Amino acid sequence: MIVDGVWASVQCASEDFWEDQAGHIRKLRRAEDRVILVAMAIWPNGTQTVLHYEIAVQESEAAWLLFFEHLRQRGLQTHLVKLIVSDGTTGLPKVIRALFPLAQHQRCITHKVRAMLRHLGYEQLPHLDAQGQELSHSEAKKLRYSQIKHDAYAIYKAPDWEEAIVALLVFAQKWTDLEPDAVRTFTKDFALTLSFYDFDESIHSLIRTSNALERLFREFRTKADEIGAFPNEESCLAIFFLVSRRDHAKHDRLNNHGE
Repeated sequence: MIVDGVWASVQCASEDFWEDQAGHIRKLRRAEDRVILVAMAIWPNGTQTVLHYEIAVQESEAAWLLFFEHLRQRGLQTHLVKLIVSDGTTGLPKVIRALFPLAQHQRCITHKVRAMLRHLGYEQLPHLDAQGQELSHSEAKKLRYSQIKHDAYAIYKAPDWEEAIVALLVFAQKWTDLEPDAVRTFTKDFALTLSFYDFDESIHSLIRTSNALERLFREFRTKADEIGAFPNEESCLAIFFLVSRRDHAKHDRLNNHGE
């Protein structure tokens, strides 16, 4: 099960009032940020299904607890969940341990690499490229960025957990002196990014990232940007429903075509 949240702007009533042109007193509404929490199932055959979604004020531990309680009330049997994929949202790992004691936790490798890249210090940059051509400062930074990003993702191409750990040690040896903060961020809780190795290789690409949900979120954000601030939470959820249904239908067509 992949869990994540996507933010949107929603018009919410405030405690203030205003007078319209007809002299009527109305409550003032202000645009506020709200997050749609979402759970997507990945079945052993690779099929993807959005299980549940709801609006919350923030991605807090309390919000996730309530979210999973609603999902349980709808029939989810928590002891049957084998793996939960998420980003590094604060509070969520504690909730997963409490409610899904038999499930493994997979940290999204895409979010892991992105977090590392945000900590690059760009010290001791190279002056020449692989062909011996002189690099400008901006070119050297781009080269550092692309090289360490490539090396980080290459770790997850290892055939198994053990070889991935060996690849991580090689990575750390190569980059620690140049980018200590980035390597420290990347190696923290690194084992959580390798849980996918305990499952069938055929679904590794689906369960080692939250990309299946991120793709859906991109489509929703496109619609949300066109609308601006949703007039209410119901309209926000309605658009998310339509986007998720279209995404589901698209995958059905692709799967049927593949068969």
